[in-house]
Amino acid sequence: MSSRNQVVIAGGGASGMCAAIAAARKGAVVRIIEKTDVCGKKLSMTGNGRCNLANLKVSPDDYNVNSRTRMKKWLKQFGVDRVTEFFSSLGLVIVGEDGYLYPISGQAGSVVSVLLNECVRLGVDFTYNEQVKRIIKNEDGTFTVKTDKGEYGADSVILSTGGLAGPKSTGSTGDGYYICEQLGMTKKDTFPALVSLLSEDETLPTESGVRALARVTFMIGDGEIAKEYGEVQITSKGISGIPVMQASGTVAEHLSKGRPVTCSIDFFPGYSDGEFDALVDRMMCLSKERKVGDLLDGFCNSHINEMVLRRMKISRGMKVKNVGESMLACILYKYRDIRINITGIGDYKKAQVTRGGISLGDLSDTLSSKRCPGVYVVGELCDVDGRCGGYNLQWAWTSGYIAGEAAGSL
Repeated sequence: MSSRNQVVIAGGGASGMCAAIAAARKGAVVRIIEKTDVCGKKLSMTGNGRCNLANLKVSPDDYNVNSRTRMKKWLKQFGVDRVTEFFSSLGLVIVGEDGYLYPISGQAGSVVSVLLNECVRLGVDFTYNEQVKRIIKNEDGTFTVKTDKGEYGADSVILSTGGLAGPKSTGSTGDGYYICEQLGMTKKDTFPALVSLLSEDETLPTESGVRALARVTFMIGDGEIAKEYGEVQITSKGISGIPVMQASGTVAEHLSKGRPVTCSIDFFPGYSDGEFDALVDRMMCLSKERKVGDLLDGFCNSHINEMVLRRMKISRGMKVKNVGESMLACILYKYRDIRINITGIGDYKKAQVTRGGISLGDLSDTLSSKRCPGVYVVGELCDVDGRCGGYNLQWAWTSGYIAGEAAGSL
Protein backbone atom coordinates (compact mmCIF):
# COMPACT_ATOMS: atom_id res chain seq x y z
CA MET A 1 0.00 0.00 0.00
CA SER A 2 1.19 3.54 -0.82
CA SER A 3 2.67 5.66 1.96
CA ARG A 4 0.05 8.28 1.11
CA ASN A 5 -3.36 8.05 2.76
CA GLN A 6 -5.58 5.78 0.68
CA VAL A 7 -9.33 6.36 0.52
CA VAL A 8 -11.76 3.98 -1.16
CA ILE A 9 -15.22 5.32 -1.98
CA ALA A 10 -18.08 2.92 -2.67
CA GLY A 11 -20.48 4.62 -5.05
CA GLY A 12 -19.87 7.29 -7.67
CA GLY A 13 -22.95 9.42 -7.19
CA ALA A 14 -23.17 13.05 -6.11
CA SER A 15 -21.91 12.55 -2.57
CA GLY A 16 -19.28 10.03 -3.66
CA MET A 17 -17.69 12.27 -6.29
CA CYS A 18 -17.81 15.26 -3.94
CA ALA A 19 -16.11 13.18 -1.23
CA ALA A 20 -13.49 12.02 -3.72
CA ILE A 21 -12.59 15.61 -4.64
CA ALA A 22 -12.45 16.70 -0.99
CA ALA A 23 -10.19 13.77 -0.03
CA ALA A 24 -7.94 14.16 -3.05
CA ARG A 25 -7.52 17.87 -2.34
CA LYS A 26 -6.14 16.83 1.04
CA GLY A 27 -3.48 14.77 -0.72
CA ALA A 28 -5.08 11.32 -0.41
CA VAL A 29 -4.92 8.60 -3.03
CA VAL A 30 -8.57 8.05 -3.94
CA ARG A 31 -10.42 5.28 -5.71
CA ILE A 32 -14.14 5.28 -6.55
CA ILE A 33 -15.73 1.87 -7.01
CA GLU A 34 -18.97 2.18 -8.96
CA LYS A 35 -21.18 -0.83 -9.60
CA THR A 36 -22.61 0.53 -12.87
CA ASP A 37 -20.70 1.63 -15.95
CA VAL A 38 -20.95 5.36 -15.25
CA CYS A 39 -20.73 7.82 -12.36
CA GLY A 40 -23.44 10.37 -11.59
CA LYS A 41 -26.30 8.44 -13.14
CA LYS A 42 -28.98 9.72 -10.74
CA LEU A 43 -27.43 13.18 -10.71
CA SER A 44 -27.73 13.39 -14.49
CA MET A 45 -31.51 12.94 -14.23
CA THR A 46 -32.26 15.21 -11.29
CA GLY A 47 -34.36 18.35 -11.66
CA ASN A 48 -35.89 16.98 -14.87
CA GLY A 49 -32.42 16.99 -16.36
CA ARG A 50 -31.62 20.55 -15.21
CA CYS A 51 -30.10 19.63 -11.81
CA ASN A 52 -31.38 21.78 -8.95
CA LEU A 53 -28.01 21.94 -7.17
CA ALA A 54 -29.08 23.57 -3.93
CA ASN A 55 -31.41 26.19 -2.47
CA LEU A 56 -30.50 29.60 -1.07
CA LYS A 57 -33.24 29.26 1.55
CA VAL A 58 -31.98 25.97 2.99
CA SER A 59 -32.39 25.43 6.73
CA PRO A 60 -32.46 22.41 9.09
CA ASP A 61 -36.26 22.58 9.02
CA ASP A 62 -36.18 21.46 5.39
CA TYR A 63 -35.10 17.98 6.52
CA ASN A 64 -36.72 15.09 8.37
CA VAL A 65 -37.27 15.64 12.09
CA ASN A 66 -34.69 13.01 13.10
CA SER A 67 -31.89 14.93 11.42
CA ARG A 68 -32.59 18.59 12.22
CA THR A 69 -30.43 18.93 15.33
CA ARG A 70 -27.38 17.51 13.55
CA MET A 71 -28.15 19.39 10.33
CA LYS A 72 -27.69 22.72 12.12
CA LYS A 73 -23.99 21.99 12.61
CA TRP A 74 -23.46 20.33 9.24
CA LEU A 75 -25.10 23.16 7.29
CA LYS A 76 -23.06 25.68 9.26
CA GLN A 77 -19.94 23.79 8.29
CA PHE A 78 -20.83 23.25 4.62
CA GLY A 79 -23.97 25.16 3.65
CA VAL A 80 -25.19 26.66 0.41
CA ASP A 81 -22.41 29.27 0.31
CA ARG A 82 -19.80 26.52 0.46
CA VAL A 83 -21.64 24.64 -2.29
CA THR A 84 -21.51 27.62 -4.64
CA GLU A 85 -17.83 28.18 -3.80
CA PHE A 86 -17.12 24.51 -4.43
CA PHE A 87 -18.75 24.49 -7.85
CA SER A 88 -17.17 27.80 -8.77
CA SER A 89 -13.80 26.15 -8.10
CA LEU A 90 -14.81 23.51 -10.65
CA GLY A 91 -15.65 26.13 -13.26
CA LEU A 92 -19.43 25.68 -13.10
CA VAL A 93 -21.50 28.83 -13.65
CA ILE A 94 -24.60 28.86 -11.43
CA VAL A 95 -27.83 30.84 -11.78
CA GLY A 96 -30.62 31.33 -9.26
CA GLU A 97 -34.36 31.13 -9.84
CA ASP A 98 -36.33 32.23 -6.78
CA GLY A 99 -33.68 30.70 -4.55
CA TYR A 100 -33.31 27.49 -6.56
CA LEU A 101 -29.77 27.07 -7.92
CA TYR A 102 -29.07 25.54 -11.35
CA PRO A 103 -26.13 25.29 -13.73
CA ILE A 104 -26.46 28.10 -16.29
CA SER A 105 -26.31 25.48 -19.04
CA GLY A 106 -29.65 24.07 -17.90
CA GLN A 107 -28.07 20.63 -18.16
CA ALA A 108 -27.44 18.22 -15.29
CA GLY A 109 -24.74 16.72 -17.48
CA SER A 110 -22.67 19.86 -16.92
CA VAL A 111 -22.60 19.17 -13.18
CA VAL A 112 -21.56 15.56 -13.72
CA SER A 113 -18.86 16.65 -16.16
CA VAL A 114 -17.20 19.23 -13.89
CA LEU A 115 -17.16 16.74 -11.01
CA LEU A 116 -15.61 14.03 -13.16
CA ASN A 117 -13.14 16.47 -14.71
CA GLU A 118 -11.91 17.53 -11.27
CA CYS A 119 -11.63 13.92 -10.14
CA VAL A 120 -9.50 13.12 -13.17
CA ARG A 121 -7.38 16.24 -12.66
CA LEU A 122 -6.71 15.19 -9.05
CA GLY A 123 -5.75 11.66 -10.09
CA VAL A 124 -8.80 9.83 -8.69
CA ASP A 125 -8.94 6.21 -9.91
CA PHE A 126 -12.23 4.77 -11.14
CA THR A 127 -13.30 1.14 -11.04
CA TYR A 128 -16.56 0.47 -12.88
CA ASN A 129 -18.96 -2.48 -13.00
CA GLU A 130 -17.79 -3.71 -9.62
CA GLN A 131 -19.87 -3.91 -6.46
CA VAL A 132 -18.58 -3.50 -2.91
CA LYS A 133 -19.81 -6.41 -0.82
CA ARG A 134 -17.97 -6.20 2.48
CA ILE A 135 -15.54 -4.10 4.49
CA ILE A 136 -13.07 -5.76 6.85
CA LYS A 137 -11.10 -3.82 9.46
CA ASN A 138 -7.60 -5.21 9.76
CA GLU A 139 -5.56 -5.51 12.97
CA ASP A 140 -3.35 -2.58 11.97
CA GLY A 141 -6.38 -0.29 11.61
CA THR A 142 -6.48 -0.36 7.82
CA PHE A 143 -9.34 -1.81 5.78
CA THR A 144 -9.85 -4.44 3.14
CA VAL A 145 -12.68 -3.62 0.75
CA LYS A 146 -14.06 -6.78 -0.83
CA THR A 147 -16.05 -6.56 -4.06
CA ASP A 148 -17.70 -9.12 -6.30
CA LYS A 149 -14.50 -9.21 -8.37
CA GLY A 150 -11.62 -8.62 -5.99
CA GLU A 151 -10.37 -6.61 -3.03
CA TYR A 152 -8.69 -3.27 -2.31
CA GLY A 153 -6.71 -1.92 0.63
CA ALA A 154 -7.62 1.39 2.26
CA ASP A 155 -6.82 3.59 5.23
CA SER A 156 -10.42 4.78 5.24
CA VAL A 157 -13.62 3.97 3.39
CA ILE A 158 -16.53 6.20 2.42
CA LEU A 159 -19.87 4.53 1.74
CA SER A 160 -21.96 6.55 -0.71
CA THR A 161 -23.95 3.80 -2.37
CA GLY A 162 -27.32 5.54 -2.17
CA GLY A 163 -30.65 4.41 -0.79
CA LEU A 164 -33.46 2.43 -2.37
CA ALA A 165 -35.08 5.07 -4.60
CA GLY A 166 -35.03 4.57 -8.36
CA PRO A 167 -33.37 1.14 -8.42
CA LYS A 168 -33.98 0.49 -12.11
CA SER A 169 -33.00 3.91 -13.42
CA THR A 170 -30.07 4.58 -11.09
CA GLY A 171 -28.86 1.13 -10.00
CA SER A 172 -29.28 2.12 -6.35
CA THR A 173 -30.58 -0.89 -4.44
CA GLY A 174 -29.64 -0.19 -0.84
CA ASP A 175 -26.49 -2.39 -0.80
CA GLY A 176 -24.81 -0.07 1.68
CA TYR A 177 -27.34 -0.70 4.43
CA TYR A 178 -26.25 -4.31 4.74
CA ILE A 179 -22.57 -3.37 4.77
CA CYS A 180 -23.19 -0.80 7.52
CA GLU A 181 -25.13 -3.30 9.60
CA GLN A 182 -22.26 -5.79 9.26
CA LEU A 183 -20.07 -3.13 10.87
CA GLY A 184 -22.44 -2.70 13.82
CA MET A 185 -24.41 0.32 12.66
CA THR A 186 -28.19 0.59 13.07
CA LYS A 187 -30.58 1.11 10.18
CA LYS A 188 -33.78 3.05 10.75
CA ASP A 189 -36.81 1.73 8.86
CA THR A 190 -36.83 2.94 5.26
CA PHE A 191 -39.72 4.23 3.13
CA PRO A 192 -40.13 5.75 -0.34
CA ALA A 193 -40.19 9.56 -0.13
CA LEU A 194 -40.89 12.37 -2.59
CA VAL A 195 -43.39 10.06 -4.21
CA SER A 196 -47.09 9.96 -5.09
CA LEU A 197 -49.79 8.76 -2.69
CA LEU A 198 -52.41 6.16 -3.54
CA SER A 199 -56.14 6.04 -2.88
CA GLU A 200 -59.01 3.70 -3.69
CA ASP A 201 -61.58 6.51 -3.60
CA GLU A 202 -64.09 5.77 -6.36
CA THR A 203 -65.01 9.44 -6.83
CA LEU A 204 -61.56 10.47 -8.07
CA PRO A 205 -61.41 11.72 -11.68
CA THR A 206 -61.77 8.95 -14.23
CA GLU A 207 -59.96 10.94 -16.93
CA SER A 208 -56.17 11.13 -17.24
CA GLY A 209 -56.13 13.48 -14.26
CA VAL A 210 -56.48 17.08 -13.22
CA ARG A 211 -53.98 19.65 -11.97
CA ALA A 212 -54.93 22.50 -9.66
CA LEU A 213 -53.36 24.88 -7.17
CA ALA A 214 -54.48 23.75 -3.74
CA ARG A 215 -53.59 23.45 -0.10
CA VAL A 216 -53.30 19.85 1.08
CA THR A 217 -53.53 18.91 4.74
CA PHE A 218 -52.75 15.39 5.91
CA MET A 219 -54.42 14.19 9.08
CA ILE A 220 -54.76 11.27 11.42
CA GLY A 221 -58.23 11.74 12.84
CA ASP A 222 -58.46 15.46 13.55
CA GLY A 223 -54.69 15.81 14.13
CA GLU A 224 -52.64 17.48 11.40
CA ILE A 225 -49.38 15.75 10.46
CA ALA A 226 -48.42 17.81 7.39
CA LYS A 227 -49.64 20.77 5.36
CA GLU A 228 -48.40 21.94 1.95
CA TYR A 229 -49.39 24.29 -0.87
CA GLY A 230 -48.82 24.05 -4.60
CA GLU A 231 -49.98 22.35 -7.77
CA VAL A 232 -51.69 19.06 -6.95
CA GLN A 233 -52.37 16.36 -9.49
CA ILE A 234 -55.35 14.08 -8.95
CA THR A 235 -55.84 10.89 -10.94
CA SER A 236 -58.01 7.82 -10.62
CA LYS A 237 -55.22 6.16 -8.62
CA GLY A 238 -54.46 8.91 -6.10
CA ILE A 239 -52.70 12.23 -5.71
CA SER A 240 -49.29 13.60 -6.60
CA GLY A 241 -47.53 16.87 -7.37
CA ILE A 242 -44.81 18.65 -5.39
CA PRO A 243 -46.92 19.46 -2.28
CA VAL A 244 -48.03 15.83 -2.03
CA MET A 245 -44.48 14.57 -2.56
CA GLN A 246 -43.19 16.89 0.17
CA ALA A 247 -45.46 15.20 2.69
CA SER A 248 -45.12 11.64 1.35
CA GLY A 249 -42.28 10.56 3.66
CA THR A 250 -44.23 11.56 6.75
CA VAL A 251 -47.38 9.89 5.43
CA ALA A 252 -45.45 6.71 4.64
CA GLU A 253 -44.15 6.48 8.19
CA HIS A 254 -47.63 6.75 9.67
CA LEU A 255 -49.16 4.28 7.22
CA SER A 256 -46.43 1.75 8.06
CA LYS A 257 -47.58 1.89 11.67
CA GLY A 258 -51.18 1.16 10.70
CA ARG A 259 -52.40 4.72 11.22
CA PRO A 260 -55.16 5.78 8.79
CA VAL A 261 -54.19 8.97 6.95
CA THR A 262 -56.67 11.32 5.33
CA CYS A 263 -55.90 14.17 2.95
CA SER A 264 -58.02 17.32 2.96
CA ILE A 265 -57.77 19.39 -0.22
CA ASP A 266 -58.71 23.08 -0.33
CA PHE A 267 -59.19 24.23 -3.93
CA PHE A 268 -59.58 27.88 -2.86
CA PRO A 269 -56.40 28.36 -0.81
CA GLY A 270 -56.13 32.04 -1.66
CA TYR A 271 -59.45 32.88 -0.02
CA SER A 272 -59.86 33.73 3.65
CA ASP A 273 -62.91 32.24 5.37
CA GLY A 274 -64.72 35.57 5.08
CA GLU A 275 -63.87 35.96 1.40
CA PHE A 276 -65.09 32.47 0.62
CA ASP A 277 -68.32 33.05 2.58
CA ALA A 278 -68.92 36.13 0.39
CA LEU A 279 -68.21 34.08 -2.75
CA VAL A 280 -70.70 31.43 -1.68
CA ASP A 281 -73.30 34.13 -1.02
CA ARG A 282 -72.82 35.53 -4.53
CA MET A 283 -73.16 32.09 -6.09
CA MET A 284 -76.30 31.43 -4.08
CA CYS A 285 -77.90 34.61 -5.44
CA LEU A 286 -77.61 33.52 -9.05
CA SER A 287 -80.71 32.32 -10.90
CA LYS A 288 -82.38 29.35 -9.25
CA GLU A 289 -83.47 28.17 -12.72
CA ARG A 290 -79.88 27.26 -13.55
CA LYS A 291 -78.75 23.68 -13.54
CA VAL A 292 -76.24 22.77 -10.83
CA GLY A 293 -73.66 21.78 -13.43
CA ASP A 294 -74.05 25.09 -15.24
CA LEU A 295 -73.62 26.99 -11.98
CA LEU A 296 -70.38 25.18 -11.23
CA ASP A 297 -68.90 25.55 -14.73
CA GLY A 298 -67.37 28.90 -13.82
CA PHE A 299 -66.64 27.96 -10.23
CA CYS A 300 -63.89 25.36 -10.59
CA ASN A 301 -62.23 22.82 -12.88
CA SER A 302 -64.80 20.62 -14.63
CA HIS A 303 -63.22 17.35 -13.42
CA ILE A 304 -63.18 18.62 -9.85
CA ASN A 305 -66.82 19.64 -10.23
CA GLU A 306 -67.69 16.12 -11.34
CA MET A 307 -65.80 14.67 -8.37
CA VAL A 308 -67.68 16.90 -5.93
CA LEU A 309 -71.07 16.10 -7.44
CA ARG A 310 -70.37 12.37 -7.38
CA ARG A 311 -69.53 12.66 -3.69
CA MET A 312 -72.69 14.63 -3.00
CA LYS A 313 -74.72 12.27 -5.20
CA ILE A 314 -76.10 15.21 -7.15
CA SER A 315 -76.71 15.19 -10.92
CA ARG A 316 -75.33 18.01 -13.08
CA GLY A 317 -78.75 18.35 -14.64
CA MET A 318 -80.66 19.07 -11.43
CA LYS A 319 -82.09 22.57 -11.10
CA VAL A 320 -80.63 24.69 -8.33
CA LYS A 321 -84.13 25.37 -6.97
CA ASN A 322 -84.71 21.63 -6.58
CA VAL A 323 -81.42 21.05 -4.79
CA GLY A 324 -82.26 23.51 -2.06
CA GLU A 325 -80.17 26.29 -0.52
CA SER A 326 -78.68 24.26 2.31
CA MET A 327 -77.53 21.47 -0.03
CA LEU A 328 -76.14 23.98 -2.56
CA ALA A 329 -74.17 25.68 0.21
CA CYS A 330 -72.89 22.28 1.31
CA ILE A 331 -71.74 21.55 -2.26
CA LEU A 332 -69.87 24.85 -2.55
CA TYR A 333 -68.15 24.55 0.81
CA LYS A 334 -67.04 21.03 -0.10
CA TYR A 335 -64.41 22.59 -2.40
CA ARG A 336 -62.52 23.76 0.67
CA ASP A 337 -62.38 20.32 2.25
CA ILE A 338 -62.34 17.40 -0.17
CA ARG A 339 -61.36 14.38 1.97
CA ILE A 340 -59.42 11.53 0.39
CA ASN A 341 -58.39 8.42 2.31
CA ILE A 342 -54.76 7.53 1.58
CA THR A 343 -54.32 3.77 1.27
CA GLY A 344 -50.73 3.51 0.12
CA ILE A 345 -47.67 5.16 -1.37
CA GLY A 346 -45.84 4.89 -4.66
CA ASP A 347 -43.01 2.37 -4.70
CA TYR A 348 -39.26 2.92 -4.74
CA LYS A 349 -39.25 2.78 -8.54
CA LYS A 350 -40.98 6.15 -8.65
CA ALA A 351 -39.60 7.66 -5.43
CA GLN A 352 -36.95 10.38 -5.66
CA VAL A 353 -35.35 9.68 -2.28
CA THR A 354 -35.42 7.27 0.65
CA ARG A 355 -36.64 8.18 4.11
CA GLY A 356 -34.80 6.41 6.92
CA GLY A 357 -31.37 4.82 6.75
CA ILE A 358 -28.28 4.59 8.95
CA SER A 359 -28.97 6.16 12.34
CA LEU A 360 -27.22 9.49 12.85
CA GLY A 361 -26.62 8.44 16.43
CA ASP A 362 -24.09 5.95 15.06
CA LEU A 363 -22.16 8.64 13.19
CA SER A 364 -19.71 11.30 14.41
CA ASP A 365 -19.73 14.93 13.30
CA THR A 366 -17.45 13.93 10.42
CA LEU A 367 -19.89 11.16 9.38
CA SER A 368 -17.46 8.47 10.59
CA SER A 369 -18.95 5.37 12.14
CA LYS A 370 -18.65 5.38 15.93
CA ARG A 371 -18.65 1.57 15.88
CA CYS A 372 -16.02 1.35 13.17
CA PRO A 373 -13.99 4.58 12.96
CA GLY A 374 -12.53 5.18 9.54
CA VAL A 375 -15.69 4.10 7.72
CA TYR A 376 -17.80 7.10 6.68
CA VAL A 377 -21.45 7.06 5.67
CA VAL A 378 -22.79 9.84 3.43
CA GLY A 379 -25.68 10.89 1.23
CA GLU A 380 -28.92 8.99 1.01
CA LEU A 381 -27.55 6.07 3.04
CA CYS A 382 -27.96 8.23 6.15
CA ASP A 383 -31.23 8.86 7.95
CA VAL A 384 -31.52 12.24 6.26
CA ASP A 385 -34.03 13.28 3.62
CA GLY A 386 -35.06 16.75 2.54
CA ARG A 387 -37.82 18.54 0.75
CA CYS A 388 -37.99 18.77 -3.02
CA GLY A 389 -36.09 21.80 -4.32
CA GLY A 390 -32.35 21.14 -4.09
CA TYR A 391 -32.28 20.14 -0.43
CA ASN A 392 -31.32 16.51 -0.96
CA LEU A 393 -28.43 17.44 -3.24
CA GLN A 394 -27.36 19.97 -0.61
CA TRP A 395 -27.07 17.04 1.79
CA ALA A 396 -25.09 15.06 -0.78
CA TRP A 397 -22.54 17.89 -1.13
CA THR A 398 -22.50 18.65 2.61
CA SER A 399 -22.02 15.08 3.78
CA GLY A 400 -19.66 14.15 0.95
CA TYR A 401 -17.31 17.07 1.46
CA ILE A 402 -17.23 16.83 5.26
CA ALA A 403 -16.49 13.10 5.15
CA GLY A 404 -14.06 13.46 2.27
CA GLU A 405 -11.99 16.11 4.03
CA ALA A 406 -11.92 14.06 7.23
CA ALA A 407 -10.94 10.83 5.46
CA GLY A 408 -8.33 12.58 3.35
CA SER A 409 -6.74 14.16 6.41
CA LEU A 410 -6.09 10.93 8.30
